[in-house]
Amino acid sequence: QVQLVESGGGLVQAGGSLRLSCVASGIEFVRKTMAWYRQAPGKQREWIAAISSVGHTNYAVSAAGRFTISRDNGKNTLYLELNRLMPEDTAGYYCNELGTNIWGQGTQVTVSS
Repeated sequence: QVQLVESGGGLVQAGGSLRLSCVASGIEFVRKTMAWYRQAPGKQREWIAAISSVGHTNYAVSAAGRFTISRDNGKNTLYLELNRLMPEDTAGYYCNELGTNIWGQGTQVTVSS
């Protein structure tokens, strides 16, 4: 059974940083392209970043230069480092095996102005 468990969210002031984690089980993590998405209240889920099995990364315009996606294949863990956070980054953040419909419960990031 595939399971994705996100953590690391919280309340932070604008300009602050957070590091999100996603622990995967039930998949051959090392071979998978993984991604982070976010969903703000009243908005559609938005792709943020992806990382291939060999570490190639891609970012949405909204994330480039502020967010960094990484992975530790030995720990089956995906990370997203959030820097220079803005109130518009407030959302639930979710990890995903790219192209599948498997989602974790998400972790909430709230940025105060």
